[in-house]
Amino acid sequence: MEKTMLLRPRLSEKTFSLASSSVYVFDVPADANKHTVAKAVAAQFGVTVVDVNILNWKGKAKRTIRKGGRAVAGQQSDRKKAYVTLKEGESLPFFEVEDDKNEDKKTEKKADAKAASDEKEAKAETKPQRRGFLRRKKGEEK
Repeated sequence: MEKTMLLRPRLSEKTFSLASSSVYVFDVPADANKHTVAKAVAAQFGVTVVDVNILNWKGKAKRTIRKGGRAVAGQQSDRKKAYVTLKEGESLPFFEVEDDKNEDKKTEKKADAKAASDEKEAKAETKPQRRGFLRRKKGEEK
């Protein structure tokens, strides 16, 4: 069952911050326990698992309204999450790649913003002065 267990990593801001301390979060099947999750992570990713914490998340009750105004009750699915702590110095690849991409995107955005502001300033310098009573500078006379 170790290799066939479906481990879906939860990718969010909270899990990325936890990944820096070697804690990774997975969605696991409802029948999974700590031992099977630890064996599955070790087998699939080739890492050493130190600790596993399991969290059962109950689905929220939801309500939708149909065309005739009739309310229909429903419920979100229950979930089970596993917080897996790895040995110091080990990591999983899908959390590292996102960090590198984010840094590249930030530097690209900064460069684009700087180029756009430089272009805007150059355009403003080449633009001719408007004439008229309201557009005169404070120090100018008629």
